[in-house]
Amino acid sequence: MICPNRNSGMHIGFYAPFKPLGHPHPSGDQIIAKGLVQSFESHGNSVTITSNLRCRWIYRSPRLLLRAFKEFRRLSSSLADQKLDCWFTYHSYYKSPDILGPILSRKVECPYIIQQGSYATKFSRQWKTLPGFLLNRYALKKADTLITDRQRDYLNLKRLVSQDKIHMVKPGISTSEFQFHQESRNQLRSQWQIPSGTPIICTAAMFRADVKSLGIEWIIDCCQQLVKQQVDFHLLIIGDGVERNRLHTYAQQLPAGRYRFVGRVPHQEMFRYFSAADLFAFPGFNESLGMVFLEAQCCGLPVVACENGGIPEIMQHQRTGFLIPLQDKNSFSEHIRLLLENAGLRKQMGFKATSYVQNRHDRNRNNLQVIQIIQRTVAEYRKKHA
Repeated sequence: MICPNRNSGMHIGFYAPFKPLGHPHPSGDQIIAKGLVQSFESHGNSVTITSNLRCRWIYRSPRLLLRAFKEFRRLSSSLADQKLDCWFTYHSYYKSPDILGPILSRKVECPYIIQQGSYATKFSRQWKTLPGFLLNRYALKKADTLITDRQRDYLNLKRLVSQDKIHMVKPGISTSEFQFHQESRNQLRSQWQIPSGTPIICTAAMFRADVKSLGIEWIIDCCQQLVKQQVDFHLLIIGDGVERNRLHTYAQQLPAGRYRFVGRVPHQEMFRYFSAADLFAFPGFNESLGMVFLEAQCCGLPVVACENGGIPEIMQHQRTGFLIPLQDKNSFSEHIRLLLENAGLRKQMGFKATSYVQNRHDRNRNNLQVIQIIQRTVAEYRKKHA
């Protein structure tokens, strides 16, 4: 529970059903949620973390459903005296639907707001995902306000609720925390004994047994092509997870000394590693947003990624990097090579990347829009229920 001095601000009940703020495995989703809480508080609001119940595939687990029932009973009692101005849920979708907010917000008589809610009817056509689809649809329809940061989600939500309930706010990062740092560049490159003229390709992901690890394999395959073409580079791989050993073995197809795994890097230290690199490359298969692309660009790195998911909404093709057609590994490799062999292009794109993120994707500025939307929702709710 986080309750600083309220002053004249709002009292926001915050809930993240997909990944609670204290979850031990970090992710971009969790970073965004923590950033929202920090922004709410920095603008004079108080925040209560209403629950740590994780709803991922909850409808498949009798144990989690029992816990949800107990949590509902607990919150029905404990929230009675909280006097919340609103219930704010971050990220509800078919895999992890918000089953608490729709009912409890009405019980404590406050507006219900969802940020990062997604809706896709294809999940209603599979019996394994139908329960999650229905629960998520119920939550989205009950919400007084929906906030999204992806154009595709905006268009899909318009099929379910009236347009005046939906608001677009661009995703953001803490731009002050992701800046190029020359001292870190010098220190790390010296520590790794990288010759001054050798450019570094940086890639980063959690080593999960899914598209994240497939993305690391993709980069290794591209680098193998570059080795055959006698292109000078060093590959820096950031991340850790259950696929660690397999990926280490897979990377051995590259010559020793041309790559290194640095393990998991604390989020607050990532700017140092970006500063040591010269470009960022990761395909981002099925990437909802990919905050790492924003962070790398903010530190001055041009990006090579696949044109899919939410990535085209957070970078500019041929300006801050290159968006490659999905599955075109040869083109992906060639655009990495283009950047490796053209220091002037890297510098030009990197400068534009920093400016692009600072101007469009600053977390403090964009989250202020979220706060203003919440304030309007609360005012309209009070007027309606006066």
